[in-house]
Amino acid sequence: MFQTLRSDIQAVLHRDPAAKSALEVLLCYPGFRAVRMHRRANYFYRHGMHLFARMTSEWCRFTTGVDIHPGATIGKRLFIDHGEGVVIGETAVIGDDVTIYQGATLGGTGKHTGKRHPTVGNHVTVSAGAKVLGPLTVGDHAKIGAGAVVLQDVPAFSTVVGVPGHVVRLYGCKVPCERVGQCDDGKCECIGTEDCVRMKEGLAGEAGVDLNQVDLPDPVELQLQQLKKRLDALEETLGAKNRE
Repeated sequence: MFQTLRSDIQAVLHRDPAAKSALEVLLCYPGFRAVRMHRRANYFYRHGMHLFARMTSEWCRFTTGVDIHPGATIGKRLFIDHGEGVVIGETAVIGDDVTIYQGATLGGTGKHTGKRHPTVGNHVTVSAGAKVLGPLTVGDHAKIGAGAVVLQDVPAFSTVVGVPGHVVRLYGCKVPCERVGQCDDGKCECIGTEDCVRMKEGLAGEAGVDLNQVDLPDPVELQLQQLKKRLDALEETLGAKNRE
């Protein structure tokens, strides 16, 4: 119990530069308190004390603004930053070292029964206002951009933005890209830099957490770039034929 408490505190200290001390985290961080209260509510839920579990989760929602169903499964070192408006459904499963920002939802679509909420892998970042809906799977090290609405499975080591959500980076490469995941020969634009996802593959604990929410490509811009390349190629071909 104390080891889990310590690791939850350390997760906040590592990922939030505003956190100055463990005591501050204990007393002043609603996201941290929500995680701790959920662990108690989940214990009650798993041992058949459903009323106590729901009472604990409702008190958590009232005092922190974070709504976590007591049936949700949460791994180690979950960090809910700010917390207000975060919703996590009953059958949601969250892995280790996950970061969730304010206003995010791990919810259902309203039409499923049984497993109806997302399964989130390890080292995943769910940005502010993102909605991940349905019994889908978010792979390890994935990032969900702010305001994205995700309705389909998300591959590992990918970045998703937009409504509905689209994969715009995969293994550090912009999508669409003919060389996604083939960076070992040194010809990829990010190979050898800190932006290369392959350099982070296999990192455990806080070393594998990526909180960059700024360098998110615009899917519309990427499509326009692809169209421009095709037009340039067509014009070059036509020009060559005219010169003949």
